[in-house]
Amino acid sequence: MSKFWSPFVKNLVPYVPGEQPKLTRLVKLNTNENPYGPSPKALAAMQTELNDNLRLYPDPNSDLLKNAVARYYGVQSNQVFLGNGSDEVLAHIFHGLLQHDQPLLFPDISYSFYPVYCGLYGIQFDAVPLDAQFQIDPADYAKPNGGIIFPNPNAPTGCLLALEAVEQILKASPDSVVVVDEAYIDFGGETAISLVDRYPNLLVTQTLSKSRSLAGLRVGLAVGHPDLIEALERIKNSFNSYPLDRLANVGGAAAFDDREYFEQTCRLVIEHREWVVAQLQAKGFDVLPSAANFIFARHPRHDAAGLAAKLREQGVIVRHFKQERIAQFLRISIGTPEQNQALVDALGEL
Repeated sequence: MSKFWSPFVKNLVPYVPGEQPKLTRLVKLNTNENPYGPSPKALAAMQTELNDNLRLYPDPNSDLLKNAVARYYGVQSNQVFLGNGSDEVLAHIFHGLLQHDQPLLFPDISYSFYPVYCGLYGIQFDAVPLDAQFQIDPADYAKPNGGIIFPNPNAPTGCLLALEAVEQILKASPDSVVVVDEAYIDFGGETAISLVDRYPNLLVTQTLSKSRSLAGLRVGLAVGHPDLIEALERIKNSFNSYPLDRLANVGGAAAFDDREYFEQTCRLVIEHREWVVAQLQAKGFDVLPSAANFIFARHPRHDAAGLAAKLREQGVIVRHFKQERIAQFLRISIGTPEQNQALVDALGEL
């Protein structure tokens, strides 16, 4: 049936998400989901919204959630853009802000959706190698470009780029959009949103899927200069004028307003991460420094693909990437204390 496809579809290489197994008995540490549930206030707000009003379209501008985000970060609501998960937000960014004659720059080891979007929108790119310690060197991005994007903390490495280094990249490319993808920033980093009023070329993306435990709701956002936001709004309103439903609007707003629960669960994830790191290092693993809700680790005497397969036999799923530079690493999400103990016990068996 491919004779009915548009020509460009044949050459697309889609993104492959982490496995979502059907078996519930597995310890699932492969997709970086938060081990703790959403804010009880967010759940209560969504339950209240489950009423006859679902027959009505939601607010096309999602003002309730935009205002909650703006309050939280101390910005104006016209500096906030919302979409169905940060992946949709990123898609609009690639489409509306990163299609230029010069190549887009991003790390060679990075979020694997970036080259997918480049293929979808016909964007030339240059994958900039991380250094020997798997860190981003700002100097490597001080060259002609049509835009820059990188996750911070990086994924799948978990390594954090300091805010001063982010500023170095911004200053070196004042005529290009610099996108900082902060899906994991709340687990040990400092957001670059504090810089958006000083750098009109900066756009920061975030998601409610990780630190706010709402992966099943699909809510993402971007914060930047109103001119950048207007471009994204134009794309959105030419594509899907009602991107966020009623539950997402009220649930997302309540999650942002419940700072106490958010800070408590982030703190727990960080504590559990440090425990897992110590346990793995005691078993001989090399673990990269992580500011995310996952760790990136390798063992000098065990093949990573083999370890992942054996862990699965023990009922524990972790993520293995076949990419050349990182083929001996495993990405392991931080779970509940019980899940983390199951991981350590399974490694002990091996």
